[in-house]
Amino acid sequence: MSLPNARVPIERLVVVPRRQYGLWIGTALALLVLFLVVKALATNPAFGWSIAGGYLFHPSILRGLGQTLILTVTIMIASIVIGGIIAIMRLSPSRILNAFASAYIWFFRGAPALIQLIFWFNLSLVVREISITLPLLGTIFSVKTNDFMTPFVSAVIALSLHEAGYMAEIIRAGIKSVPSGQTEAAGSLGMSHRTILRRITMPQAMRFIVPPTGNETINLLKMTSLVTFIAVDDLLYAAQAIYARTFETIPLLIVVAFWYLSVVTVLSVAQHFIEKYYGRSDLHQTQAENGFFRRAFLWRREVAGT
Repeated sequence: MSLPNARVPIERLVVVPRRQYGLWIGTALALLVLFLVVKALATNPAFGWSIAGGYLFHPSILRGLGQTLILTVTIMIASIVIGGIIAIMRLSPSRILNAFASAYIWFFRGAPALIQLIFWFNLSLVVREISITLPLLGTIFSVKTNDFMTPFVSAVIALSLHEAGYMAEIIRAGIKSVPSGQTEAAGSLGMSHRTILRRITMPQAMRFIVPPTGNETINLLKMTSLVTFIAVDDLLYAAQAIYARTFETIPLLIVVAFWYLSVVTVLSVAQHFIEKYYGRSDLHQTQAENGFFRRAFLWRREVAGT
């Protein structure tokens, strides 16, 4: 008979997990809700799944999807460029540049995107003609505002300026996340401010800039649906043009939701790999720490065994 205080080998111990009744109940309720939602969607004929499947690859829908993607890419590139300039101005020691950047962020981030969109589309009510005049040369370029500010151009300008306000703060926060001691050390070596920003600051700031930038890209993709109000032939506008004739509103909205969700899924996967690329230094550090603790644990077990 073994004594109650006898030492039992570790490999003979049986680990009994703690029963988590709350977790089981929550999981069962979630599965029940999911089942009811799927059943309601599948059995309700008003959704018109067969009609939605027929419109999924309709030429007008695909053309609107392409226009939406072009808008998203164009606006995002422009907002990153403008936002980067504004962020650098915001960090400038010049009070004038700092004040200008702060005012830009305050206005374009504060005003609703739809209001800015409608304003730029109706710019001809304020400015009849856009012209460039130089001394001694006269007018070298002139165009009527109505001819220049097409719905597509108005959408790009309005949403780029609006999104740049958010991108400026994202880039500024990423730059500020880099320890100031590194820039001071680089400056003491004779590097210029531009070289420090390009070779020291930005490579380290990217791992803080990429995640919110990816989120802003996804948000911008969905926000481009606002251009429907100024008659840009995007995905939602194409669907509206169809169900205005056929009155098949719900199936066409399902088609629009399907394509938005598909593109968002692709962007989310791309964001994951980009974050993984810029966060590879953290991954190496975590792996090194795990290896250290694993070796230390094994060493302690060997010592205890001896």
